[in-house]
Amino acid sequence: MIRSIEHSVEGDPLVGEEEEQGLDVKIQEPAKVLLFNDEVHTFDEVIGQIVKATGCPLSKAEALTWEVHTSGKAVVYEGEMTKCVEVSGILEEIELMTQIEV
Repeated sequence: MIRSIEHSVEGDPLVGEEEEQGLDVKIQEPAKVLLFNDEVHTFDEVIGQIVKATGCPLSKAEALTWEVHTSGKAVVYEGEMTKCVEVSGILEEIELMTQIEV
């Protein structure tokens, strides 16, 4: 009996699972992609790139572009970190300035 207790403490699979779950939570924690205004790109270029990056409807991309223009920046996407990195990369294909926040 003592042997099985020692075994369950040392080789407890739940300890590893808890650590993995904690890691998964951090990776999947909601993150945001911020897009910053610049004086280089046209509205149409930015709208098109937002649609390409996020898959949002044209009307939402237009509203986000207007917010970027008037406020200097806007959150254009919120979700898992891996998807935020992907969205940011697509926006940066045409040298738009982005930042990911957690």
